[in-house]
Amino acid sequence: MSQTPVPVGDAPLDVGRLRQDFPILSRRIDGRPLVYLDSANTSQKPQAVIDAMAEHYRCHNANVARAMHTLGAEATAAYEGARAKLAAFIGARPEEVVFVKNASEALNLAAHSLGAGLRPGDEVVISVAEHHSNLVPWQLACQRSGASLRWFDVTDEGRLDLERAAADQLINQRTKIVAVTWVSNVTGAVTPLAQVVALARAVGATVVLDGAQGVPHRPTDVAALGVDLLAFTGHKMLGPTGVGLLWGRYDLLEALPPFLGGGEMIETVRMTGSTFARPPHRFEAGTPPIAQAVGLGAAVDYLKAVGLAAVQAHEAELTAYALGRLGELPEVRLLGPTTAVERGSAIAFALADIHPHDVMQVLDSRGVAVRGGHHCARPLHQRLGLQASVRLSPYLYTTPDEIDRLVEALEEALRFFRVRP
Repeated sequence: MSQTPVPVGDAPLDVGRLRQDFPILSRRIDGRPLVYLDSANTSQKPQAVIDAMAEHYRCHNANVARAMHTLGAEATAAYEGARAKLAAFIGARPEEVVFVKNASEALNLAAHSLGAGLRPGDEVVISVAEHHSNLVPWQLACQRSGASLRWFDVTDEGRLDLERAAADQLINQRTKIVAVTWVSNVTGAVTPLAQVVALARAVGATVVLDGAQGVPHRPTDVAALGVDLLAFTGHKMLGPTGVGLLWGRYDLLEALPPFLGGGEMIETVRMTGSTFARPPHRFEAGTPPIAQAVGLGAAVDYLKAVGLAAVQAHEAELTAYALGRLGELPEVRLLGPTTAVERGSAIAFALADIHPHDVMQVLDSRGVAVRGGHHCARPLHQRLGLQASVRLSPYLYTTPDEIDRLVEALEEALRFFRVRP
């Protein structure tokens, strides 16, 4: 049976013990121990999450809200219980938590429903640092409505260029929506959110936050963030794939039209028209990701027991260590801030003139799993003068020894491609 970790509060993580909770970390790749450094892409899952989902399917599987029998009641209680856990995890009310299948769907929901109120002459502001999931939906919303899309540039270090934004009057009286990432999945730069929110509030704009790289790694309180909508996904925070979350201020959710139509999001249906359920169910058409929500609830239990402050502190140390080790290789060009200040743990870099896919494959042959590509952030790579990069992304189960293994594999890659004599 799986075990939930003993609460540690703000004490340093016992990473060696935590790693025992993740079965996949004992795997070997081509005879070498797995070094998993792709957690910004998807995190690994502790046994507690795997067991929670298996238990649900084994003993409680039924549809929610509509099956009025024992199994249906149990499934509904588990699903709504997971909603309550997620709400508490981010300092929200359960009725403000909408289950979706991932952060991309959450951001599409926001763009579709908020976008219904856009008109020609209105403006939506994003940044060049956005993941495609927080870029393409706003492009589509502007195309549908006739609104204009504008964006923050970034500095050469990868941080939002607030000075240029002020000079260009980027956020102004025509701005209706500001949608930005909390933490870049490429540069790791943390958005100066208080300043962005203040600029948006001054003109009455709605603020949407992509929290996919923030919520899994640091304590989150939606009231402190000050935003109106927050999107994140389960599979990056120890939970399963197929489930994510959109949080919104209840008064805003109540005013928004639904994104999808179908069962369970309705109040009444007639051939001449329909009325819709109150949030959050207004935005949850059809059978939801029930077992996935149960698994995400178990992941939240695990993260709360570990302590997000401890996770953030562990990652800050790892990030500083990784930046230092990578800085020892003159062939490495780091993208983003080169110190672990106001920075997430994802670190992207280019290695001499070797294509990132080639680097990734050499590393994989040595058991080191990283990502190579544009990381669904092509405009940001173009802004930084690159087509693609290699990215390592540790998490609470990563050790300094694994960073050393990465650097050793990079040195082997350099020798393999004869960049070094």
